[in-house]
Amino acid sequence: MNTNTTTFALPARVLHWLMAVLIVAMLFIGVGMVSSVSERHAWLLAIHKPLGIAILVLAVVRLAVRWRNPPPPLPADLPALQKLAAHASHWLLYALMLAMPLIGWAMLSAGGYPVMLGDSLRLPAIFPASPVAFAVLRHLHGWLAALLYLTFLAHMGAALYHGLIRRDGVLSSMDGRRAATAILPETVDAARETGDAEPGDPA
Repeated sequence: MNTNTTTFALPARVLHWLMAVLIVAMLFIGVGMVSSVSERHAWLLAIHKPLGIAILVLAVVRLAVRWRNPPPPLPADLPALQKLAAHASHWLLYALMLAMPLIGWAMLSAGGYPVMLGDSLRLPAIFPASPVAFAVLRHLHGWLAALLYLTFLAHMGAALYHGLIRRDGVLSSMDGRRAATAILPETVDAARETGDAEPGDPA
């Protein structure tokens, strides 16, 4: 169990940054796939499938790590609405990281396409062949991809807001640095009462 309340556990940090790279790559590959009809489409598709399965597996591992090592709490002075948005966006990201690969896998199964992770490794179908289901899942996969893109941008914007504007230690908790401690008025008053305040401390 992680007892560090200012930073995420090392496995959580490694998984976070690894999955961030994979998701960015997946989004760019997805855009390339839908905008290209050349021979690059087959090449991008061959990367897209194993990358999606890797994200699915890592998302499950990341949830297990999160359960084993709970994340540090958000700053106490963060407005309640921002805390709610932070928790909601995190769980939405987890849901999308799990749903997107599964829907893509089901879509290919419904279309009768093999899900190949290499030249010889083929995953079993998880959905019966159905042209109607294939069309529905294909549209759903695209809509969720757009939602993932927007959620990822919101997550990145929130991280920059915490790191560059609030400077409250939220961003540093994920890069391994010790979180900053805000100087609150009551803390300064208590320090002065005990004679621990340094000259120049804010009043």
